[in-house]
Amino acid sequence: MPPSASSAPDTAIMRCLRVLDCLGATPGPHTPTTIGATTGLPPATVHRILATLVEWGGVERIGRGRYRLGLHMWRLGAAVPSARVLRDLALPYLEDLYEATHLVVHMAVPDGDEVLYLEKITARRSVRVTSGVGRRLPMHATGPGKVLLAFGDPSLLERVVENGLPRLTPATITSERALRAALADIRRTGVAISREEASAGTASVAAPVFAEGRDAVAALAVVGAADSIDTARLAQPLRTVAHALSRALQARAQVGGLPPASFN
Repeated sequence: MPPSASSAPDTAIMRCLRVLDCLGATPGPHTPTTIGATTGLPPATVHRILATLVEWGGVERIGRGRYRLGLHMWRLGAAVPSARVLRDLALPYLEDLYEATHLVVHMAVPDGDEVLYLEKITARRSVRVTSGVGRRLPMHATGPGKVLLAFGDPSLLERVVENGLPRLTPATITSERALRAALADIRRTGVAISREEASAGTASVAAPVFAEGRDAVAALAVVGAADSIDTARLAQPLRTVAHALSRALQARAQVGGLPPASFN
């Protein structure tokens, strides 16, 4: 699992962070009742924390008794150096990939034992996908996640397997043996092809992005409708763009502007 306040000591600050974790887990909006049920905090504590966070600007109150993360949290997130530098450097490559495919384009990075989506480019008529900027999903159930497992530190795979492989759809890989076989194929071909493993009706092709080390620091993916996407045709342009972004990251790291460790 990604870093969380749920297992930390029960202090006032940690209770506040548990509320923020809850609000950030799904788009919302959330009510004090759902927040209390998720965090295990008493109603009075939830209301007190929400009032403080609203005053600070980290949470917005919308309508009657409904809450969501506020713009102050977005400003803090946008200031994270590693994510900002990676996103700024990658965006032109993502735009090129979108222009070449006119499909949903993602960039994702490892976040604890899950995959975090940093950027997404889409069109009005693109297929609907479960992923979105700032959302985390299980690594074993997504194309970018499987790429990061295949080309990441072996200890990451061991943690993911140890934590279990929950089923998101009937096509989700849920056995260790099947996952290891899929990752071996990804290492052989350089891409991960996923069909309806995270959401019904979608398929994706994903490829790794490297900085200076041997482990992938990010993954690029193209997503389309499962019944029409040509994954074989998309594999080569995706590899080409991922390789070009990798070279740009490596060049940036060599001049000291991009510490690779900041993405791990």
